Amino acid sequence: MSSPHAVVAGAGIGGLTAAVALHRRGWRVTVCERSPQPSAAGAGIVLAPNALRAFDAIGFDAGRVAGRVAGRAVPAAMGLRRPDGRWLNRADTAALTARYGRPPLAVYRPALAEGLTAALPAGAIRYGARVTGVDHGPGSPGAPVVHTSAGDLTADVVLAADGIHSGLRRAYFPDHPGLHYSGATAWRTVLSADGPAGRPPDTAETWGRGERFGVVPLADGRVYAYATAVAPEGHRPSDVRAELLRRFGSWHDPVPALLERIDPAAVLQHDLYDLAAALPRHHHGRIAWLGDAAHAMTPNLGQGGCQAVEDAVVLAHLLDGGADVPAALAAYSAARCSRTDAIRIRSRRAGRVAALAHPLTVAVRDLAVRATPARATRRALDDLFDGFTLPGA
Repeated sequence: MSSPHAVVAGAGIGGLTAAVALHRRGWRVTVCERSPQPSAAGAGIVLAPNALRAFDAIGFDAGRVAGRVAGRAVPAAMGLRRPDGRWLNRADTAALTARYGRPPLAVYRPALAEGLTAALPAGAIRYGARVTGVDHGPGSPGAPVVHTSAGDLTADVVLAADGIHSGLRRAYFPDHPGLHYSGATAWRTVLSADGPAGRPPDTAETWGRGERFGVVPLADGRVYAYATAVAPEGHRPSDVRAELLRRFGSWHDPVPALLERIDPAAVLQHDLYDLAAALPRHHHGRIAWLGDAAHAMTPNLGQGGCQAVEDAVVLAHLLDGGADVPAALAAYSAARCSRTDAIRIRSRRAGRVAALAHPLTVAVRDLAVRATPARATRRALDDLFDGFTLPGA
């Protein structure tokens, strides 16, 4: 008896994780990626404890493949700051580790993708193969036929991990309102480490007036830097370094020094979107949506990639052991829809608070952050970090 076949549309973190998880459960997997070759571009991703537990469930060591450097895997402190450098709140790694079993791990996204790719059989990924549509064969529902720019494929299940602008989402949910612009744009880049005595900077996000700047040491010893600003949709400055220096050059150390070192050609800029409304479900027949294709969210809680990893692992768990595919995908929707949409909404609200620009409202916001009880912060993190479960496990 031949192994069941899964076709995955998209070789992002969610699609690759799903492919690895299914491959380790005996599925034959084909990942169709529209890019002609693996991309070396990318910035950082923070894998929160929930994503790390999901990786554990499929036996994938994210820390190892990310190039962990001894003593630099996770920063000693993290929190929010003001542009003058004063801390609004801080949390140390030891407390996070004690509560959740491990601290977050910041990694270079392309290295994570490369590690996931290496866990797949040779030839499992077809580059330059864009999925253009899916038809279900006869039956209720029959085996899907996946149309790609490189030819057709027959599958037992199709996983739509084709990103925030998912063509499969538009095809199967034509009445959905689509994407919602958050009002902010973001810049991201990765820099070599250059701290005193080799010490990486503290992980922190700094909130100004409609602007934010984040510094995150990566597991391989480099530094992930990102910035956001309220801006018109499509705003693209002609001189990236000048724009960032104008906005953030007077902020606390090490922000100005990091800005002086950036290579403008290596800075990624993307406007920030989320889904305008939840999808009614995350499946249709033998097709399931995951990651940004299912529940695109802003990065304000650092959970976009983490939820894609959770999706992938839950899907593979439910498809294990010769499961009835339509029933398994219905169970997947039931397990994931409410959690991912709650996080999408929380992330949108957090972004609105962080983007406040009027001096009075910013002062009130900062005071509220400083006055937030530790127990309230713990409850919020519990919902995120302890929320990952495998149905029936």
